[in-house]
Amino acid sequence: MKKAIEAIRKFNEERDWDQFHSPANLAKSISIEAGELLECFQWGGQYDKEAVCEELADVVNYCLVMADKLDVDLEEILLAKLEKNIAKYPVEKARGRNTKYDKL
Repeated sequence: MKKAIEAIRKFNEERDWDQFHSPANLAKSISIEAGELLECFQWGGQYDKEAVCEELADVVNYCLVMADKLDVDLEEILLAKLEKNIAKYPVEKARGRNTKYDKL
């Protein structure tokens, strides 16, 4: 993802947009773009894959900007969270179930 992060940094620097990228604004933008992603699935099972990819890219873009802004390693925090989820959802209790961890 380093190549993507560098490209995003350059894009934002050229436009002087970093001034707008506070963590709060980025969190809002992630939520807004996630809503637009959800909108792709609003009416039934059919969806436009190209539109989904566009919105998914927007969500990931803002996530990368936020991680960069907060100086966190996305792989590191994803793997740390996965370890927590492994503990909360043991295979023997969670396999094939969508029950929340506190109800297993």
